[in-house]
Amino acid sequence: MNPLASDTWFSNPVIQESLIPALGETLLMVFWASLISAFLGLLLGIILTATKPAGILPERVVNAVLGFIVNIGRSIPFVILMFVLIPFTRKVVGTGTGWQGATVPLTIAAIPYFARMVESNLSNVELGKIEAAHMMGASRTRILTGVIVREAMPTIIQSITILVITLIGYSAMAGVVGAGGLGALALNYGYYRWTPDVLVIVVVILVMLVMLVQVIGDMLSRLVDHR
Repeated sequence: MNPLASDTWFSNPVIQESLIPALGETLLMVFWASLISAFLGLLLGIILTATKPAGILPERVVNAVLGFIVNIGRSIPFVILMFVLIPFTRKVVGTGTGWQGATVPLTIAAIPYFARMVESNLSNVELGKIEAAHMMGASRTRILTGVIVREAMPTIIQSITILVITLIGYSAMAGVVGAGGLGALALNYGYYRWTPDVLVIVVVILVMLVMLVQVIGDMLSRLVDHR
């Protein structure tokens, strides 16, 4: 293929017609999966931290059950999870393909992954600050939300950044099973039809998305860091 031909790179009809829609599908997948998994994963991570035997609200049985469920969710490879969840996905969004069909397994795969990161973030809060709040008469709920979560917020935002970047990679992988987006564009045209210009452009865009997310995440993490 002549790299200077009129039908290559951004003059390629595939790029002109399909790149923007594919980028939109990827952004929609990542946005909704990140939003839902960050909320539910944060809630689950807080519960896991609080219900530990040495936690603010110790509940050994609750912690063990939730921990088991999280470990199961983290152990299933994403591609397998997508196939397993197709019937459930169809019931939730009406289809098992397209960006809508990929959002459900993306979210379910990300929730336990993010919950463990949040648990680690919260567990690293200095014990002295927790004890000081307790000595001042703060309630357990106040300590959990006003001290532990607040102090861990910079690292939680860093974890959200990692979550979003991971979902960008997973969204590209989801293109293998008909999810659409940049991954499907790279696979269908860049690989199967061997048009390297399409493959390179998609990879560059994915790299730029990751870099943008990282910059925004670092900036937000510094903004909420009160130390």
